[in-house]
Amino acid sequence: MATFVLLSSLGPDGFARLTENPDRMLEVNAEIESMGAKVLHQWAVLGQYDFINVLEAPDTETMVQITTTLAARGTMKTTTLSAVPVEDYVAALRRS
Repeated sequence: MATFVLLSSLGPDGFARLTENPDRMLEVNAEIESMGAKVLHQWAVLGQYDFINVLEAPDTETMVQITTTLAARGTMKTTTLSAVPVEDYVAALRRS
């Protein structure tokens, strides 16, 4: 399993949906898990992004499906980062 950081910014419609139904966030988490990923950590933040999510997924293709499905609704924009444990990063450098 690979780890990904999903940064999301809500648009006006996204904030409206969340205000009307605060549990929507948990519903989206269930949708993410139904697509094959697991939500490991999640924070609401102030600043450029509204939420930081740390997900575990089997592969990049799963993350493509998740981010495309969520963004296609028009309620949010995402930035997805692949997260590599530092130990794995160092080991890769040692091998090269």
